[in-house]
Amino acid sequence: MNPNPYLPGGTVYGTLLNFRREHALWAPRMHEAPYKAPPAAPVLYIKTANTFTRSGQAIALPRGVAEVEVAASLGLVAGEGGRVAGAVLFNDVAIPHESYYRPPVKFRCVDGFLGVGDALRPVTDLGDLASLVLELRVDGVMRQRTTLADLVRDAASLWADVNAFQSMRPGDVLMVGTDCLDDGTRPRAKAGDSVEITATGFAPLVNHFVQEAV
Repeated sequence: MNPNPYLPGGTVYGTLLNFRREHALWAPRMHEAPYKAPPAAPVLYIKTANTFTRSGQAIALPRGVAEVEVAASLGLVAGEGGRVAGAVLFNDVAIPHESYYRPPVKFRCVDGFLGVGDALRPVTDLGDLASLVLELRVDGVMRQRTTLADLVRDAASLWADVNAFQSMRPGDVLMVGTDCLDDGTRPRAKAGDSVEITATGFAPLVNHFVQEAV
């Protein structure tokens, strides 16, 4: 175990609709009210500090919630001068919900709802991120393989587009997004399950799920 595990030192931003499969599934609804057009800029949401859970630690399901969505993502960590300093694995947990244009905080920012990889991988080690594949297993069974070649905005483009309207300060994190399954859903986990996220060059991110104590 890493004696000095990484935790975000700034704001963590998630990105929606940045994988081609999900973007295509939602495309017909992008022309409906209230916006009546596809989003021109990245669609972001925030994972607050109360959500951060180190690898190896438990994530509790709130009372009344039988299962949650789990999703593998790569986070780009800001360094000095608005540049990317490195990357880390995340398990972006959420209570299943429908809204995308107004991501509900109460479903995404529950205590513990962001599994955080143990170590930051320096940008000099990253290489071609488009070739990176994230694998998500529940109790050892493969549930999803996510390739960053399927991003709508690749990592560099997403970083530039976000920095065009807000400054990423040192320690801030931008997750490149999470992919959906073929039917538009995401893998689910329930109390008693263990979720492992892996990618070449990164230590596995593992969290087990428990039911919140009464």
